Amino acid sequence: MTTARDALRRHLKARWETGDKELFVVRDPASPARRHAPPPSSPHPAAPTGRSEGGSGLHASGILSPANSERGRSLLAWYEEIKNCTKCPLGSSRVTFVFGTGNPNAELLFVGEAPGEQEDRSGLPFVGLAGQLLTRMLGEQGIRREDVFICNVLKCRPPSNRPPAEEEIAQCAPSLAEQIKRIGPKLIVALGRFAAQTLLHSDEPVGRLRGRWHPWEGAELRATYHPSAILRNPSNRGILEEDLKIVKERLASLHV
Repeated sequence: MTTARDALRRHLKARWETGDKELFVVRDPASPARRHAPPPSSPHPAAPTGRSEGGSGLHASGILSPANSERGRSLLAWYEEIKNCTKCPLGSSRVTFVFGTGNPNAELLFVGEAPGEQEDRSGLPFVGLAGQLLTRMLGEQGIRREDVFICNVLKCRPPSNRPPAEEEIAQCAPSLAEQIKRIGPKLIVALGRFAAQTLLHSDEPVGRLRGRWHPWEGAELRATYHPSAILRNPSNRGILEEDLKIVKERLASLHV
């Protein structure tokens, strides 16, 4: 018979295996240590939430310092043009239009699947558990979220986080392509099946699309697993780590 303690042990083990090594200590409510202990803090912020280290402001769209560059202004103009989109039913069911976040001049762009519940509430992509894992893994490679741009194929959350429907992807794909064009990245990372298949116009699984660079509109694209897949199966973490390492090396080679 499975006990609550067994369930908790499995949960903590899964979090440990995905890189979340924070310790949770339960104390007696009467313990002086509990009464005077400082509030816990998170060493792994999910996303920039106000100002970057360089002092760049975060616009409501999620774009860092949109007025500081031609690309920033162009990207902000695109956000204003599509933020009220209702081309599919998701435009009526969403809480927030999740455009994307990061540096509008980024050389490295990440594309995921669709906003989840936390993203729908905050208006920023990749701020839930999968986003926190991605942030940690980028940090392990020396990549700051403020230096890249992150968005999704869909800008609105599918109900109950279900997979995107073909018609929803068809409506969002042109907007995504224009968004990428205005950022002008040199490298693109497609996170998961929907991003990889949408951008590469392919029906092959990620396992067959990953492992090589694909040309994409003057940039290079690499497909890999979505962080949520790592949360479901921590044994695949090494694959994503390997791909991010290769991406970091290719990014560094652009400046040699």
